[in-house]
Amino acid sequence: MDGTDAAVTAEPKAESRRIEALDIARIMHAIPHRFPFLLVDRVVDVVPNASAIGIKNVSINENYFQGHFPTHPVMPGVLIIESMAQTAAVLVVETLGDDAAGKLVYFMMVENAKFRRPVVPGDQMRIHVRKDRNRGNVWKFSAEAKVDGQIVAESTFAAMILDR
Repeated sequence: MDGTDAAVTAEPKAESRRIEALDIARIMHAIPHRFPFLLVDRVVDVVPNASAIGIKNVSINENYFQGHFPTHPVMPGVLIIESMAQTAAVLVVETLGDDAAGKLVYFMMVENAKFRRPVVPGDQMRIHVRKDRNRGNVWKFSAEAKVDGQIVAESTFAAMILDR
């Protein structure tokens, strides 16, 4: 077998396997979150072992708007961070394959969380997550949430993937 044949039969690098979009059914297969705590509606532009973009369509029907704040609804910052973590969890599962589907991804650390402007009903939040590194079952990420191309929040965080 010469070098040409090896190149043809070699498995592509994870970074080169771009996935255009994951619908809600595939997201629910990947992570265990469910209503009312599933905070990602779609994941697009997934590059396994590298990055993904989660989409959250923010609706006035979200249960947290009843109390945060009734006369001026604002998506809680902690839920924006959670949507970043859920997008990262989908990226981990798409990187590791179906064997990782349904496993739990636990937050270990959140650093440098910044909130630039409120996220309100009617906004479509695009959550840009980038894997910074991983060692074993511990992964570190950087993320930015954007509305209309403007950064509304950013953070770095670490998570650990474990069996249930």
